[in-house]
Amino acid sequence: MKKILLSAVGLVLAATPAFAQEESKPFTVSGSVGLVTDYRFRGVSQSDEHLAIQGGITVTHESGLYVGTWGSSLAGWGTFGGANMELDLVAGYKLPVTDGVTLDVGATWYMYPGGYNTTDFIEPYVKLSGTLGPVSATAGVAYAPKQKSLGAWYVSGESFSNNFVPDHETPDNPGAKGDNLYLWGDVAGGVPGTPVTLKAHLGHSNGNRGLGPFGTSVSPTGDYWDWNIGADLALGPVVLGVAYVDTNIGKAESAYLLPNFSNTTNGGSIAGSKIVGSITASF
Repeated sequence: MKKILLSAVGLVLAATPAFAQEESKPFTVSGSVGLVTDYRFRGVSQSDEHLAIQGGITVTHESGLYVGTWGSSLAGWGTFGGANMELDLVAGYKLPVTDGVTLDVGATWYMYPGGYNTTDFIEPYVKLSGTLGPVSATAGVAYAPKQKSLGAWYVSGESFSNNFVPDHETPDNPGAKGDNLYLWGDVAGGVPGTPVTLKAHLGHSNGNRGLGPFGTSVSPTGDYWDWNIGADLALGPVVLGVAYVDTNIGKAESAYLLPNFSNTTNGGSIAGSKIVGSITASF
């Protein structure tokens, strides 16, 4: 009997680790909240070169499907019809292609709560990500099909300033639709033995040259490059970041967009070079 009891206890102890392990959950939730010294969307300030608070949350299924939302405060050029925030809805599907390479297909719905009509737009995207040793890289393409919110309704910033009155606007090209193509690449790599990650980004916008229904545009000059280079310092779940951000949009090229395309405080360009700092906490 003693031998039988000892054998039974041994079987229970041997099986305990397997039973103690939690079953893998089909859904995972991740998110972040942060503060940036300037919210730059494809190189152009959406916060009038001032502080912006941002945050998001994503729910991912083990199959690769995911949905999420992300938001940021806005000011100046980025208000898109009077909204004081941007709220993005994102949905997509990730699938492994080969070892270390992932394909991500989805769409982002850009919303501007509190703004006037004809501000929201949708932009499908495809991203390919991979790693090579300590370096990770992502290449992506995002195409927003023709929509009124992206149309060149005004030929210049002056025309918008002279003719726009809420609910009684008299645009140059009312109802015009426009599309936009954005290509980009990102690389990042950790510095061995440190919590520092170096990163770089290069993007190209091609779309409507002009101003949309509310004097703004996703691709303000129709064709331009944006880039940034920086570093992140990870302190547990908190990341401190700094980056040099710039575009090739010059003063002469963006002159027709004025006075819209400038800082409302000092009249300076909102697409010029700038050092942007950030602090982000993830969960």
